[in-house]
Amino acid sequence: MAEAILQKFLRYVAIDTQSDENSPTAPSSARQRQLLSLLADELRAMGIPEVYMDEHGYVMAHIGANTAAAAPAIGFIAHVDTSPDMPGRNVQPQVVAQYDGRDIVLNKEKGIVLSPDDFPELREYAGQTIVTTDGTTLLGADDKAGIAEIMCAAEYITSHPEFRHGDVCIGFTPDEEIGRGVEHFDVQRFGAKYAYTVDGGKIGELEYENFNAASAVIRIQGKNIHPGYAKNKMANALQVAAELNALLPPSERPESTEGYEGFFHLVHVAGEVENAVMQYLVRDHDLEKFERRKELIRTCARTINAKYGAGTVSVELKDQYYNMRKQVEPHFHIVEVAMRAMKQAGVTPLVQPIRGGTDGCRLSYMNLPCPNIFTGGHNFHGKYEFIPLQSMEKAVEVILNIIAIFEKSVGA
Repeated sequence: MAEAILQKFLRYVAIDTQSDENSPTAPSSARQRQLLSLLADELRAMGIPEVYMDEHGYVMAHIGANTAAAAPAIGFIAHVDTSPDMPGRNVQPQVVAQYDGRDIVLNKEKGIVLSPDDFPELREYAGQTIVTTDGTTLLGADDKAGIAEIMCAAEYITSHPEFRHGDVCIGFTPDEEIGRGVEHFDVQRFGAKYAYTVDGGKIGELEYENFNAASAVIRIQGKNIHPGYAKNKMANALQVAAELNALLPPSERPESTEGYEGFFHLVHVAGEVENAVMQYLVRDHDLEKFERRKELIRTCARTINAKYGAGTVSVELKDQYYNMRKQVEPHFHIVEVAMRAMKQAGVTPLVQPIRGGTDGCRLSYMNLPCPNIFTGGHNFHGKYEFIPLQSMEKAVEVILNIIAIFEKSVGA
């Protein structure tokens, strides 16, 4: 199975599928359709009769039960787009067989090295096969590893009629990385009672909690005066932006937080003396703290306006998604099934909150409870991204175990 997973993964990461947050279309980039179409064709080639791709690019497939037991329909979902944060074109993966536990030179010319001194978790995979970047792009394991794992599980099911299963639903979505992954997702058509996104990180990760998330766009109107005559007249929008950012606690930035700790993440600043714009991500697992974070941004804006005049700063806050825990806990057996499936595969479950979001966050609020399971990847969205092949194999095994457990536990 290892070779099949690797070949699928390498085929998928070769396709540039970055989403575009500035595009109004769905999907946001036409290049995502290339991979979505390929996946639909591959599913049909497996002999799956019910494969559908809609006008927004969503691919759904249904593998009918081969048992009389009335097991609930179980879904598995992954997204095809990669993050806009790092180049995703012309990905050139490096396959490191029998990793020796030492530095991996990603790019000799640029001096880019993946080192266990910087990423100690690498040592856990000594002796395994690791797939890395070439140091100039991301790898795309988020979430093409999840795609490859779901596709391998589907291939196993369709080629092993002795494997007993209930209805299995497969879904591939665009635009997850820009928060639009399920805007046009037809839950009823998908047909699953419960689902799992295969979109997590290191082997064993199992998540049913995530951040409450909002975006904040702050616009600053300055006054540009010739600097030689600017005293008591100029209002430098860039300086005001720096002043506003300094009002937010430095200890509550991503680089200073972990676990359940929320943050303010400044992701973009642009402008000149006359005007500037700042973009933040606001995150917290606790809903009450989340609301307080949004209010703090408004308070900072009021403080700046009181100092420099009304209208200097305007704030646009937009909620993006909410903590899925509230929707998943009433169906907690689906988390317990995933834990059992991992233990059967010899994997220790690492139940922890997602310090981010997945399609499952919003799907859980669309009456499709949807925890998240690991893909095996590390360091997503950057040039140091890597994934051990053996972790991908275990993800496939866990998917198959989940299906088998539900088939044997009718009435769950």
